[in-house]
Amino acid sequence: MKNFKNKVAAITGAGSGIGQQLAILLAKQGCHLSISDINEKGLAQTVEILKEYPVTVTTKVLDVSNCDAVKQWAQETVQDHGCVNMIFNNAGVALGSTVEGASYQDLEWIVGINFWGVVYGTKEFLPFIKQTKDGHIINISSIFGLTSQPTQSAYNATKFAVRGFTESLRQELDIEKSGVSSLCVHPGGIRTNIAKAAKMNDSLKSLGMDPNKSIKQFDKFLRTPPEEAARQILNAVLKNKRRLLIGTDARIVDTCQRLFPTGYQRIAALATKMM
Repeated sequence: MKNFKNKVAAITGAGSGIGQQLAILLAKQGCHLSISDINEKGLAQTVEILKEYPVTVTTKVLDVSNCDAVKQWAQETVQDHGCVNMIFNNAGVALGSTVEGASYQDLEWIVGINFWGVVYGTKEFLPFIKQTKDGHIINISSIFGLTSQPTQSAYNATKFAVRGFTESLRQELDIEKSGVSSLCVHPGGIRTNIAKAAKMNDSLKSLGMDPNKSIKQFDKFLRTPPEEAARQILNAVLKNKRRLLIGTDARIVDTCQRLFPTGYQRIAALATKMM
């Protein structure tokens, strides 16, 4: 893909953060949009911002953990726009809990959104994207898809899964030479609402941590503006990169993992104790 003009992009989690900024930057470049979010109010705010650009925008209030709903959205996107060239599987949530303290309900919740949402978005859009012979699938993992952290076992599990799923997909697409590619994105701390919206339970107290304080501490690490993250993602698509690290923190974490593939765990445990 050499440019985004007159292409059609579908974006999940477009009501705020990276998803909203992706929509804005794509619209500026003449890309038509099919945007979704479970937050109807946030989605409406994005639509209002996009009104100044001469592109077609369709919307869907969507729970990405619902396979039938994602399937319907993909079909509606093609019906409304005639085709679809890209899917940005961006929607995600966070959970702070020990392994022992995590309820099965919370685990199913985060896996449903962070992993199955990516799987549904990929599988339901991929056949349509292949028809264009010029498309891209962009899946958002995390630096927590590169290293694991105490209290983040569920989030780690979903983001490691997204990484493995996307890298395998990329290899299959390379073999097929269908004109479609994929990108796995590993953002560091991006200034979004994910920390404030995260679920934190009292099991953190067993590690000597205060759940409310942990949210505030986590929020301090969210430094990269979402518009910068979106800019880097689109550049990576045009350069057909396989993996994108966003932020100095992401590059540090990646380097640490490469140098100390198991030793980094002691560093992470020590840092958690100090929070």
